[in-house]
Amino acid sequence: MTANSSLERFSCSGASITVEKVSKKFGKVIALDGLTLKADPGTVFALLGPNGSGKTTIVRILTTLLKPDSGTAAIGNYDVVRDAAAIRAVIGLAGQYPAVDENLTGRENLEMIGRLYHLGGQKAKSRSIELLELFDLADASKRRVKTYSGGMRRRLDLAATLVASPPILFLDEPTTGLDPRSRLGLWEVISAQARNCNTVFLTTQYLEEADRLANKIAIIDNGRVLRDGTPQELKDCCGGGTHVKIKLADRSQTPKAAAVLGELSREKIYSNPETGELSLPASGGTSILADIVRRMDAAGIALAEFGLQQPTLDDVFLAITGHTAAADGPENKKDVASGKER
Repeated sequence: MTANSSLERFSCSGASITVEKVSKKFGKVIALDGLTLKADPGTVFALLGPNGSGKTTIVRILTTLLKPDSGTAAIGNYDVVRDAAAIRAVIGLAGQYPAVDENLTGRENLEMIGRLYHLGGQKAKSRSIELLELFDLADASKRRVKTYSGGMRRRLDLAATLVASPPILFLDEPTTGLDPRSRLGLWEVISAQARNCNTVFLTTQYLEEADRLANKIAIIDNGRVLRDGTPQELKDCCGGGTHVKIKLADRSQTPKAAAVLGELSREKIYSNPETGELSLPASGGTSILADIVRRMDAAGIALAEFGLQQPTLDDVFLAITGHTAAADGPENKKDVASGKER
């Protein structure tokens, strides 16, 4: 099947990604343990989890670089094992490490990829110019990639995934190592892909990134999906509702402040003596705020910050997994699919 015939079969109504009970082991290490998920067409789907949770492994399976030990996975109607060649014709992949030729210029890299996709010389040239502008690399287009900074190489690698305008993009932690300005720019590019009817499968350990970009998020840990839904659905069901957040002027008073809050509320009090931060559910609404201020003042405890806060994905992730998204997972701090430290 040709690349063009494969591309024609995909649209906003047909480019879904489905994973059913997929498992994968590397020796004694279980990377995926019956993983099941679905990414809807024309959306940004974020797989959120700590290092070693299995994110890169499932991306490699979906992009036909690995075969699952059991279970099934498909891109549209294409099975990742049976129809691997057809899938490669309709996807773009940006892995964790840039895969560009350092001895070519930025423009030469993109034009070469365009020719490999049989775009033709003129089309490959115009597409490379367009993408170099989009990724703020036009001024460096004639420089060899070996002279690029790490962030520039990352942006070029991402531009390379878009040369053939694939309907499905796999981005494995795409903003790792980028400065804030580059990260914001890339977020806009990713959002634009979904608006243009592309399906984007994004892995990340940045909670803000998932919250900002994704239509749907699946939280993965130990090779299993623990919870999925829209960002708001996850916050509503797992974030514990609105919380009172407190930061003390003197963190040594944290135990004393926790005791004061314990007298005021039967809710579970979270406290961090190292930072002087405390929180508790505001189940009674704003009425609890005045009582807290009076009691803290009476106890001689000064507040540096104080107020109500809606649940964040940090709260959701901590509630579901018991640790933060940046924590190391069970794969011995390695990406077992590649053997590289992560």
